[in-house]
Amino acid sequence: MDHREFLASLTAAQRRELTRKSDGRGLMQLALHLGLIGLIAALIVARVPLWPLLMLPQGIVLVFLFTLLHEASHETPFRSRWLNTAAAHVSGLVILLPPRWFRYFHFAHHRHTQIPGKDPELAEPKPEGWADYIRYVSGIPVWISHVRTLVRNAAGRCADDFVPVGKRQAVRNEARTMLAVYSLLLAGSIAFASPVLVFVWLLPMLLGQPFLRLYLLAEHGRCAHVANMLENSRTTFTTAAVRRLAWNMPYHAEHHSYPAVPFHRLPDLHKLTAQHLRVTEKGYGRFHARYAPDMHGGAEAAK
Repeated sequence: MDHREFLASLTAAQRRELTRKSDGRGLMQLALHLGLIGLIAALIVARVPLWPLLMLPQGIVLVFLFTLLHEASHETPFRSRWLNTAAAHVSGLVILLPPRWFRYFHFAHHRHTQIPGKDPELAEPKPEGWADYIRYVSGIPVWISHVRTLVRNAAGRCADDFVPVGKRQAVRNEARTMLAVYSLLLAGSIAFASPVLVFVWLLPMLLGQPFLRLYLLAEHGRCAHVANMLENSRTTFTTAAVRRLAWNMPYHAEHHSYPAVPFHRLPDLHKLTAQHLRVTEKGYGRFHARYAPDMHGGAEAAK
């Protein structure tokens, strides 16, 4: 059974239940995520004993706002549209990824998942050699890409084919607004001679990005180049803490099969799709333990 056949097998009642959004569930999850960021930031600012060590967990929690941006792009974490929009803009601002531009990018990824030449995520090949793997995991290429995208968009030079021509001015304005906010933050830090933003935001994000790269590689790395979402995306079985941090996106094949399902309903969707999943893994450590040694293996190597 492919994902289309699976969706066709669902009853109208199941569809309604699976796609029911909730401001309450979304706000509870958001409060936990932002609350953890705020708590660790406060401990760093207070310079508690061994406070530099806290920059790593702070960075991990910060960069995983990407999963909130991803979810908000689908307008599913909250029932209220304005909450989805606000969450996308705040998380995008934190991780230097323009939310409107990313939405167009991500929707193209969903339309053409794992289809070479069409899926924008395949524009940069997945690492198949140790040098490429280390470079990918370092996070350096993604930060360079984010900055280039912001500057290019702000200059009005966005030519990405997944961005509608009529929306490119909005994409330009979005990038300019983000750069203006960053300029104000920099000016404020210099004016007050404060290193706070460096220690609670910038350095932590550099430290945390490798963990996001390791997580993201498992979503489609070495999955088949086919149209079936139950086969071209990987579901990774992991701990409740990781699922919470990633807004349940380890249920990735489920998400791709039915993107309208909000994060808090993905475990329910998993129960229905479990027997049809083609690519799964028991943990991110095991995924990379199988991926890394055979850098030149084919798509079957990580299955």
